[in-house]
Amino acid sequence: MGSEHLGFESVSKYPLLDAIFHRRSRRISSGLPSINAGSLSHTPRPPFDRVQPLSELEEALLIAATGATGITFPDRPFEDAPAPKGKPILGTPNLNFKGRAAGSTDNSQPTYFLLLNDTGTYFLKHLDPEPENTLFSPESLILRAKAAKVKISDERIFSSEKYRRFPFYLDSNRFLSNVAGSTVLLPIVDLSRQYINALMYVLTEDPLARPTFVDDRNFYQPAGVQKWIKDPSDIKDDEFALNKNLKLPLGKLGNMRTEYESYFLLQNLALCLQAMGLGGWIHASIGPPYLLADPFASPETQGVLNVRWHIPQRTFLQQFTVDLLRWATPKPPMRANPCGLLRPGVDPKSATEDDWLIKCLCPPNYTVEEAVDTLVKEKHELYSDRSLFSHIFRDGQENTYIREVPPYRPEVIECVKDICRYLMKTHGRLPAHADGLFVPGIWLQAHHLDLSYYDDLFAPGVGYTNTQREHQAHWHNEPHQ
Repeated sequence: MGSEHLGFESVSKYPLLDAIFHRRSRRISSGLPSINAGSLSHTPRPPFDRVQPLSELEEALLIAATGATGITFPDRPFEDAPAPKGKPILGTPNLNFKGRAAGSTDNSQPTYFLLLNDTGTYFLKHLDPEPENTLFSPESLILRAKAAKVKISDERIFSSEKYRRFPFYLDSNRFLSNVAGSTVLLPIVDLSRQYINALMYVLTEDPLARPTFVDDRNFYQPAGVQKWIKDPSDIKDDEFALNKNLKLPLGKLGNMRTEYESYFLLQNLALCLQAMGLGGWIHASIGPPYLLADPFASPETQGVLNVRWHIPQRTFLQQFTVDLLRWATPKPPMRANPCGLLRPGVDPKSATEDDWLIKCLCPPNYTVEEAVDTLVKEKHELYSDRSLFSHIFRDGQENTYIREVPPYRPEVIECVKDICRYLMKTHGRLPAHADGLFVPGIWLQAHHLDLSYYDDLFAPGVGYTNTQREHQAHWHNEPHQ
């Protein structure tokens, strides 16, 4: 068995509780020239004075910790009481039935990662789960990692001295983050699909619990839903109407909790670092406006990533009257919406589906009607997939499930379209209270540790555990340190 396979065996048996309780930020990587800290300054000793990138298998394990892990199952009620008195409640909230290494809101799986290493910058695309009988092995992990990686730059982006300053890096991070030998995983979240789906979800509540959406960016006016609003005393049991007295500001909904998946995945990665005996930490990354090259805030980073921005189309009168009152600015570029990531050099106006790495379900990629209809179509196909549900249910019960699970009623879909039309007419963008693409503004760095730094400065057992001490022997056939 090769040395890397010994490492794989050791990490596959590593106790979960040890990973949780020994997880720490360990920031000093091998190959750094020096750590300047006055009397506590440090110059690495061999063998830690060399830059040591992660191996293919080490990187593949981290990629696997962000990826597909099988299929999930619809274990929820879809009637509010036993038959025959039960009334339908929402049974089709999911956008996916693929299992992933971390949970996500309505299994929307909106998180993508950029991977940065010494060979360049890669986009990690979503892969389908492996067949159930696939051997979980070093070889299969490496093959899947290669299949997921789409190279978008020959350079490790934002690593040059040009960017090693605020606002791109914070304080000491500019000396330790995104350095040679490290692998960086940066999450980017597509909010657009779940934004529409979550509106539908909320609108399937019981009649008196169905809220009136209001726009806190437009003096709390109804957000295009006037025709659906009724006094609660006038709402009949089976009627689709919004409760006049239950108001829900769109701004309070924010990102619809869609970005939470990215935080769970980053925690998975941090636990993997401990189990593998690597160093690293989760920390502030390039801020969203600068990473995505906001057309107002960050013209100097335009071209680093090929992000499509949608600038609201506003008349001169709109800019200097209602927009000034609603947003405290007359400038449309300050409200630009990042709505997709493309391969380098591709013009979004002539892009094919293969050119898109992330294509948000919002204008100008789609009209409002197309966006909602596309989501509804995707959900209908998902919840009609007998092949999928035959792997989930037993004894042919997939047919019963597909036949009986209640879909969204047409009024829900039309009401969501009304909200989206209102947002485009009023604010010139969709979403208006969130962005199509969201960057949490943190990333995880993985690296080999400079154990000599921790030996020289910290008490025994404080800086690292035996897992880090044994890493080189287990993974790289080098002597124990």
